Amino acid sequence: MSDRSRPLQARGINDVSKVGDFFAEQGYKIDAVYSSPAERAAMTCSIFCSSIDWPLEKVVFNEKLYDFSGDLVSKVVENLNDEWHTVMIFGHNFALTKLANSWGDEAIANVPTGGLVMLSFEVNSWRKVGTNGKTELFIKPKQISI
Repeated sequence: MSDRSRPLQARGINDVSKVGDFFAEQGYKIDAVYSSPAERAAMTCSIFCSSIDWPLEKVVFNEKLYDFSGDLVSKVVENLNDEWHTVMIFGHNFALTKLANSWGDEAIANVPTGGLVMLSFEVNSWRKVGTNGKTELFIKPKQISI
């Protein structure tokens, strides 16, 4: 099976569900959701969106998010609609760990499957996102008790 077609395993499905439920319970609001079209990212996105009552038809699947370096993910972020304040991105490691570390202010060794990192920026355009971010939240599935 190709990497692109590899699905989430049972543990990953459970972990994403826990983190999605946690996110929903906190009352966070989002403006848009983007996902890699690869199977495991799309499954993660679908499970998470179900937890937060986000309609799947509003998810934007972007080929550039099938990225492991972070370079293409950065380009997607730079081109987001500046009217949006909170955007969720479902992608792949090493890209997401790298960006969390370079954009946020907390050292993160690894964003695990189902992990959630929330970064905030005091900017008025997505083009200005960079090393000026604050890590607001980093949650691993194993930190959430059922």
